[in-house]
Amino acid sequence: MKNKGVMALGALVGAAIMYGIVTFFGPDGIADQNVSLRPDDLQLVAQGKKIYDANCASCHGARLEGEANWRERGPDGLLPAPPHDETGHTWHHPDQVLFELTKYGPAAMAGGDYKSAMQGYEGVLSDEEIIASLSYIKSRWPKDVIARHDQINQSAAQ
Repeated sequence: MKNKGVMALGALVGAAIMYGIVTFFGPDGIADQNVSLRPDDLQLVAQGKKIYDANCASCHGARLEGEANWRERGPDGLLPAPPHDETGHTWHHPDQVLFELTKYGPAAMAGGDYKSAMQGYEGVLSDEEIIASLSYIKSRWPKDVIARHDQINQSAAQ
């Protein structure tokens, strides 16, 4: 089975991310570029808002609020889109993980038979557009959440 290592890694995603002990790799098993979001880059954030509005807001909300009952699977067995504001779990993940989840989609990153309504944006958005949209999202978080996210990034880099 192709990508066995990535799929096995996907089974440990939740706990490993929380403790900052995993470096994520794309589905091909090759590490993506080292990603760093730039929420203080006003030009990038403005571009990111346009990209978010066009590609993400229809599910994740115009105000990053996500869909109702996002923690409960719907009748189709899929989880609704989570919020990307401070009430969700987006900020719990390092920049690299957010980038790769957006680029490849949750199913590709988790592996196995995991199903998600969100498909990856590889081939739809460039890497820079993904970084811009994620930088926009991060720019909307309260300062204390940004600071905590920065600590998560530092832990993940070690």
